[in-house]
Amino acid sequence: MEKKLLVAPLCLLILQEASAYAQSASAPVQSAGVSEARMRADVEKLVSFGTRHTLSSDTDPQRGIGAARRWTADEFAIISKACGGCLSVALPEAMVSGARIPNPVRLVDVVAIHRGTERPNEVVIVEAHIDSRVTDVLNAASDAPGANDNASGTSLVIEATRVLSKRRFPTTIVFAVLSGEEQGLYGGKLLADYAKAQGWTVKAVLNNDIVGGSRGSDGVLDDTHVRVFSEGPRADATDKTRADASRFGGENDSPGRNLSRYIAALAAPVQSGLSVRQVWRTDRMGRGGDQLPFLAAGYPAIRFSVAIEDYDHQHQDLRNEAGTKFGDTIDAMDFRYLAKVTRLNIAALAALARAPMPPASKADAAVKTWTDVAWTAVPGAVAYSVWRRRTDASDWEARPIVARTNDTKVKLAGLRGDDWIIGVSAIAADGSKSPIAAAVPGGSFTPLSTEH
Repeated sequence: MEKKLLVAPLCLLILQEASAYAQSASAPVQSAGVSEARMRADVEKLVSFGTRHTLSSDTDPQRGIGAARRWTADEFAIISKACGGCLSVALPEAMVSGARIPNPVRLVDVVAIHRGTERPNEVVIVEAHIDSRVTDVLNAASDAPGANDNASGTSLVIEATRVLSKRRFPTTIVFAVLSGEEQGLYGGKLLADYAKAQGWTVKAVLNNDIVGGSRGSDGVLDDTHVRVFSEGPRADATDKTRADASRFGGENDSPGRNLSRYIAALAAPVQSGLSVRQVWRTDRMGRGGDQLPFLAAGYPAIRFSVAIEDYDHQHQDLRNEAGTKFGDTIDAMDFRYLAKVTRLNIAALAALARAPMPPASKADAAVKTWTDVAWTAVPGAVAYSVWRRRTDASDWEARPIVARTNDTKVKLAGLRGDDWIIGVSAIAADGSKSPIAAAVPGGSFTPLSTEH
C-alpha cells in the first residue's frame, strides 16, 4: 500500500512567502523542451555500459567508465554542433589513489562550458556523478547499472545542456559530469580545483545526485517534493569567522543556505507539483556528495536529491531475496518526477546566469536604534534591494525593506539590528535578482580566503 506524505500548513505558508520573493526577484525561465523520453533513453544508454565503476575499464569501447565517459563527451559535442559551436568541451583529469582506490587510476571529468556574453568568468555549475557501484565499493567487475544513482543526475545535466544551449546568458553555465564520487568525491575535487585554476568566480554549484525516484524502500511515495541540502556554518570558515559569527550572527546564513532559499522560491512559478523541501544539513546523515569539495573551497554549493530514498535500489548487488528485488535498476525510477526536478534546475540555472553576483555586505547596529548597511558594488548590477529576516524566521520577508537603491549603503532608521538579519541582493538591467547575501560574517558568496 502506498503512503502519501502530507504537507503541513506551516510549510505551505513558507512556500507561499518564498513564491512571493521569487516573483519579486525575477521571473524564472519556463523550462519548456524537457523530454522524459529523451532522458529515459539517456539513462538506458548509461545502464547499457554494464558498470561505470571508477576502477572499471578505461579503454573498452562498450563496457565500463571509459565508454560511458566518451559517450557523454560525444553527447556534449552533438549539442554544441546544434547550437553552432556554443559549447567548449573540456576533460580535466588527474591520477588519484586512496582508501577506495588502492592503485592509482586516471580520473576524468567531462565538462561543457557555455560562455557568458558579458562576464564569462562569473560561473554557475550544474553537476552530477556518472560512476556507479554495487555492495562492495571495490567491486569493479559486477554489473552496476546505477540507474538512479546516478544516471538520473547525469541525464539531468545532459538535458539541461540541450535546453539552455539554445539561449545566451550574461554569465557562464558549466555542465559537468564527474567521475570518482563513490570512491571518495574525487571528481568533485577535480572540478573544484579546475574552477580555481581557471580563475572562475563561482556563483553557485547545483549538485544533482539521486534525483529520479519517488518511492522509498518502505513504500512511502512522494513525487511532489525535492530535497535541497545546504550547509550551515561554512566549511571554509576560519577561527576569526567563527568568532565573529558568535558575536554578530550568521549560523543560518552561509551562501549555500541562501542559495537554497532562492531555489525554493523559484519552484512554484516554474511548475505545479514540485516544491523544495529545504534540509538544513550539508548532506544526508553520515553521507556526502560532490558538493562537499566545492564547499571546502569556499564556493556556494547545494545538493538536490529525491524526497524519499529507496535503499533497496542503491549501492546493492543485483539479486532477489525473499521476493524483494535489490539493485539500482531503471524499473524503479520515475521519469515524470525526474523531468520535474530537471525543469527546476534549468530555471535556477537560467535565473542565476542572468543575475549579478550577490553583493558582500555588512550591517552595523551595535549600541544604536538604527542599522547602517553597506555593500560592495558588483558587475552587472544597476540597483540593489535590502532585505530583513527575524533571527528566528526560516525565510526572508516576502518584500524587501528597501525595494531599490542605486547607492551602496543605506540607513535603516528605527530598525534595531539585534532583532534582525539583514541581506542585500543585486538587480540586473532586465530586473533579474541575485540570491540574497546576508550581512553577517561568512555571508559573502566568495571564498573566505579571498577576503584576507
